[in-house]
This record gives sequence, structure tokens and C-alpha cells, in this order.
Amino acid sequence: MPASTAHPPRIAVLADSDTRWKWGALTAARIAPSMEAGPRPDAQVAPALDGFLLRGRATPTPRQLAEVGVRADSLREVTAVEFLNAVARTSYDIVVLALVGGGVQAVLHGLKRIAEGGGARPVVVTGYVGVVYEKLADGLLLRHGADLVLANSRQDAERFRAVYEGVGADASAVTEVALPFLGGAPYTGEHDPYTVVFAAQPSVPESRKDRAHLLERLVRHARLHPEREVLLKLRSKPGEHTTHIEELPYQKLVQKLDTPPNFRLVYGNMGDVLDRTDLMVTVSSTAALESLHRRIPTVVLTDLGVRETLGNHHFVGSGCLASWDQLDAGHRPVPDEEWVSRQGVASDGSYATAFDPARERIAKLLARPGGPPPLTPYYTPATAPGYLPGILARHHLAPDGSPLPGAPAADQAPGPVRRTVRRAARGAYRHGVQRVAPVIRRMGEL
Repeated sequence: MPASTAHPPRIAVLADSDTRWKWGALTAARIAPSMEAGPRPDAQVAPALDGFLLRGRATPTPRQLAEVGVRADSLREVTAVEFLNAVARTSYDIVVLALVGGGVQAVLHGLKRIAEGGGARPVVVTGYVGVVYEKLADGLLLRHGADLVLANSRQDAERFRAVYEGVGADASAVTEVALPFLGGAPYTGEHDPYTVVFAAQPSVPESRKDRAHLLERLVRHARLHPEREVLLKLRSKPGEHTTHIEELPYQKLVQKLDTPPNFRLVYGNMGDVLDRTDLMVTVSSTAALESLHRRIPTVVLTDLGVRETLGNHHFVGSGCLASWDQLDAGHRPVPDEEWVSRQGVASDGSYATAFDPARERIAKLLARPGGPPPLTPYYTPATAPGYLPGILARHHLAPDGSPLPGAPAADQAPGPVRRTVRRAARGAYRHGVQRVAPVIRRMGEL
């Protein structure tokens, strides 16, 4: 339904992990179009934000949600069908889908069916949490059909349009913005003590050998430089899940090492950690872009090679690639300004206007007579009959976007038995991922 000056824009964010909730909620705040209110024509009314967490293996815990630091007017856990029911009952102006590609595609078809049944539909926005270095075509085509497919940089916008145009799909939804969680004061000089931060990732690298190598080198760096504070920044605690599965948490690996007093583990908001960082080190984490935005010296490690599976190939040409040997010897990287400008880092002060194109596009769609045009995903039962039905079925939807028989659709809070069973199931899943699976893998290598 079109937005009006009578109320602030109402936005729903559906996310399936802590990192995607962070991206989705912060994006929602940045893309909400200006709404006139009161006597001041330029007054900005804060959007009303309803948060929905898609039920699954990576549903964030209360601790993870608190660490993100984003507040919503309401927040609850749902299935895809429950979310669609909520949208059908509520006059949302904007829906942000912060999900994996399959989840986005399923919800798009569900929203399409609701709109075809005569219901007003919101503007639908989706995108990526960070660097897109794998499954580019697959992920993009699963997101096709949204009104806005956000690209976090000029480079991504060009790549996204090339994929859509290459298959004959409409590329007009691609909208260049930036990562919504950039910010903080620019780096002005060394802290006391000089602080080195290694930003760990849940799934990169995967093997015990590679993760042990990175950890041992980090600890060695702390021993070589006792005057420095060396921090291992972790995304989650053992038993928690984020966007990716972590089979070998660094917390467990570090227990086997004798660590010096200037080495420690830290959690919390990345922005707070960057406030005291003098050197950011990672394999390919989005934290590198946050660091570059603030002009903090940033290193993308080459110890394990520069490989697509690691994601550090994305930083070729950045000037940030280096090894632990170089860092131990005192190397300080200097980023390539042209590369940085193409990555949406916006360290030149342009960040303040990075989301203007998205806001303008949303405002036009909301003001369009009759509301936004019909949703037209690239994948349909005709274009992908062997692929789409399976994607939708995972979310209990039929090929036409309608709920399958027996689909969980109750919107009331689960009872105590259901909650207990769900916690037990998640605990069993985490145990299988972090303990049983590695043992089976090692046995298979004998």
C-alpha cells in the first residue's frame, strides 16, 4: 500500500541468522523513504520495524541478538508460511528478506500468490550480507523478482546486472548501495597498547590443520611482540550458530596452546572492537571492509594461498594481501584507493548518500497508483520445473506459492513441550556438526 504522511513507513525484516538480522535491520533503517510529518517538511519519522526470525539451524540466540545491537518494535520466530500469513494480515510498506537465496525465492512466490489473490503487497527488498565470492549466478537468480536487489558496491552492481542480462532477465531491480553497518570514527593513529585483531570466520578455513596454523601464527605474533595486545575476535560461542556452520571453534583449538598474557579472546560488536584496533587481520571476513572504511591498516592473509574457496581472491588488487611472516617483520599495508572505491567502502565521505538511490526507488514504488507492479521472479514452474518445486517445498510451499498440506502455519507462541523439543533438536544438530561429523571424517581418512 502506498506510504502517506499519516504514518511512518512500516517495515518487516525476515532473517535466518544473526549476521543477516544485523544486515536486514540496519538496511531497513537506511532505506526507509523520508516521510513528512508535522510542521517541518524535512522531518524524518523513524520506521516501525517488525522483526521475524526464520526458524532453522541458525536461528540466533538472545545473546547473539543483543550483540548485534539492533532493536525492533516486535521480534518473533516464524516459519516461512507463518511469515506470509503475517504479511497478508498487516499493511507493510516494505519487506526486507535477509535470507539465503532459496528462502528469498520461496517467500517471493508466496508474496506473489498473496498479491494475485487481491491483497496489497509491500515493496520487497533483498541483497547480500557482505562479499559475494561464490554461487554468484545461483544466488542472484534465486533473488530475482524482488523490487530491489541491493548491491553493496559498484563492482557488485555491475556483476549482478551482467548475470541478469546474460540470462535474459530484467536487471532493473539491481540498486547500488553500500554495507549498512559501516561507520565509526576514522583511524587517527596508534593506540596504547598497539592492538592487533584477527577476525575469525566460522567456515573459512574449514580444516583443523589450516585453522590451527592461523591460530598458532596469531599466538606467535603475540609472543614476538609482547608490547602489543593481540585479540582473537570471535563471532559466536560454542554451541551457537551463525550464517555458516563452525565445526572446529577456535575456542577449543586454543585450549591446547600456551598463550602469552597479551593474547586474549573477545566477542561483541565489531564496531566496538575496531575502535581500539591498529591492525585488522583476516582471511576474507567482511570485517576487512569495515576496517578499510575507517582507514584502519588491514591485512588479508595469504598464508593458505589466494583461493576462491577462501574468498580472499576477492581482495586481489586491494594492496591488503600479506602473510604472517610479513606482519611479524612489521609490514603495514597501504590499500589501493581505486580498488577501495569500487568496493562500497566509501572511505571518501560518500557513505552519507550511498542509500539515496534505494530510498528514491522505494518512494516511487510506494507512490505508484495501484502499488508496486506484480512480482515476476525469473524462476517459475515453466522456466525451472526441475529446480523450483524443491526450493519451495523446503519451506512448505507448493509450486504456485500456496502452503502445502500440513504446513506449520500456527501463529501462536509454541507451548513448553514444543519449545523443549526444538531446543533438544538444535542441540543434537550442533552436537552432530561439531563433534560427530569431524570424528566420522577422520575415520574416513584412515
